[in-house]
Amino acid sequence: MNVIFTDNALEELYVTGKTKDSKYKKLCRNKSFIKDYIGVVDLMSAVDKTEDLKAYSYLHYEKLKYRQESSVRIDNGRIERLIFTEHDDGIEVRLIDIDSTHYGNKR
Repeated sequence: MNVIFTDNALEELYVTGKTKDSKYKKLCRNKSFIKDYIGVVDLMSAVDKTEDLKAYSYLHYEKLKYRQESSVRIDNGRIERLIFTEHDDGIEVRLIDIDSTHYGNKR
């Protein structure tokens, strides 16, 4: 599957393991989280269609209600998720945001 980054900071985080963007600066300090983030993006690149992500239960792949987006959890023990949109052809994923407020969890 082709992964396209709409947020330059997320792409920089994926390629270099760090970013200067203040939105993700705190997450850059956690090397384990960065390793898991890179692993999730690599896995998303490796599958043929997004439905194949359901086979990896630790990702908690879900289509979000009332939104045209989907999400996967980056690390099983944490609440941060990658929010992304799926294209009609089912082969491109656009990474949008890391959201840490899922189900009312506040950090």
